[in-house]
Amino acid sequence: MRFIRATALVAAGLAATSLGLTACSSSDDSADSSIVTTNAGEPQNPLVPSNTNENMGGRVVDRLFAGLKYYDANGEAHDEMAEKIETADRKSYKITLKPDWKFTDGTTVTAKSFVDAWNYGAAAENAQLQSYVYSPIAGFDEVSAEKATVKTMSGLKVVDDRTFTIDLKEPSIDFENALGYAPFYPLPEAAFKDMQAFGENPIGNGPYAFETWEHNVKIDLKVNPDYPGGRPAKNKGIRFVMYQSYDTAYADLQAGNLDSLDTIPDSALTTYKSDLGDRAITKPTAQNQHIGIQTTVPHFAGEEGVLRRKAISMAINRPQIADKIFNGLRTPARDFTASTLPGFEANLPGSEALDYNPDQAKKLWEQANAIAPWSGKYAITYNSDGGHQAWIEAVANSVKNTLGIDAVATPMPTFKNIRDAVNDKTIGTAFRYGWQGDYPTMMQFLGSQYYSYSETNNVSYNNPEVDRLFDAALAAPSNAESYKLIAQAQTIMLAEMVDIPVFDYVAAAGISDKVTKAELGWNGLFDFENIEK
Repeated sequence: MRFIRATALVAAGLAATSLGLTACSSSDDSADSSIVTTNAGEPQNPLVPSNTNENMGGRVVDRLFAGLKYYDANGEAHDEMAEKIETADRKSYKITLKPDWKFTDGTTVTAKSFVDAWNYGAAAENAQLQSYVYSPIAGFDEVSAEKATVKTMSGLKVVDDRTFTIDLKEPSIDFENALGYAPFYPLPEAAFKDMQAFGENPIGNGPYAFETWEHNVKIDLKVNPDYPGGRPAKNKGIRFVMYQSYDTAYADLQAGNLDSLDTIPDSALTTYKSDLGDRAITKPTAQNQHIGIQTTVPHFAGEEGVLRRKAISMAINRPQIADKIFNGLRTPARDFTASTLPGFEANLPGSEALDYNPDQAKKLWEQANAIAPWSGKYAITYNSDGGHQAWIEAVANSVKNTLGIDAVATPMPTFKNIRDAVNDKTIGTAFRYGWQGDYPTMMQFLGSQYYSYSETNNVSYNNPEVDRLFDAALAAPSNAESYKLIAQAQTIMLAEMVDIPVFDYVAAAGISDKVTKAELGWNGLFDFENIEK
């Protein structure tokens, strides 16, 4: 779903979860005992659904808004605001909304609330990070063009207050399932008066209502008593507490000052099960961690870049790092998605480039040197507020020891810092990023990160044949056919080593002794509405 912030990690997580900044623990600012306190980080941007592509903002936005669908803890999609979603061909849709649904400012959610929000998100002039999500809709190309004169997509039509239609460019096997994703949320009319200000004080229609945002410290949400949907809050509200380190968050969890923590710090991975007992949670999730490098960085363009990325990939001892750093709570990556997703295939042609093979790594590095001799250092930038130091240092050491180059781990203070530099294409080094699923399909991972036109394409990957295969996978008549086309696309991506997949996640999380019920979702985030105290 997003870059792991880690979520990134965003990123989302990613995508997958990284923490924001605060100088103190949650015990310094007590919440009502009935309020659920959970770890978080400072969102990268104001809380506008179409501009939130990382999970620190995403975890808040998803509580504040209700879409046509929502996803349960297992990743299953259920109708939320949709009374009916009708289609005969997976290309043309008629949407009927449930009646009398309100935003928290008292205004009614109408078909226009959806259509206006989507058109805003798609329009080039608004530069929304999630604009690529609307690309299947007819007319997207016109509104997203650099000098667009059209501001509304031809594929969206309001029929009446409770009905609108959607026409896609091509049939899509994923589109209906995607309608619970944040960029497809509606917006009230008040949002369009000043979107920046709205994002600082959002008005939603979901199970919670916005209360306060103390930047770099906390975000408080209260229960929306008028929410009529299928995921009503079973607690009295949520406080998202922003930490500088997972160690501090874990100490608060143990002390009862934090109710849920979705990422156990490296320092506690060998002890958290004995520390927490039946309050420890372990679950494979749809999250990954990659190392990207943009082709504008010297030595990483063209054939030289392909050879160097493959060499670095084969120089990383993934099994050893997963065992020593994560106590087995990561699994070596086998593709560009995540191993828990339907259709995942572990042994794609070319996946041997993800195996630890020091001899082959050295050969490929020398082949690259024959094109242009290596110079400088290989730096991997990571956000130091996300618990990534240990594994990035281990990766850098593995590369250094195998290839004999100066490979180093380079911290940036916050997840926001690294995401801004990646988005602005000014980072100038390799960088860690992760992705955390927004809905459980492989194309959600692939399309968001590797379509040539995606705003969340970290490495500016551009291959028309891969774009074509992605399009064909979405237009496939069955999941089985879609999976075959996805495999073909990923085979090309492995041959080009577009970035370096490193790990998939086995989430390690925990709850306090004040919590009576909590479940970790399919994507590694808690099922917040259903946390009970």
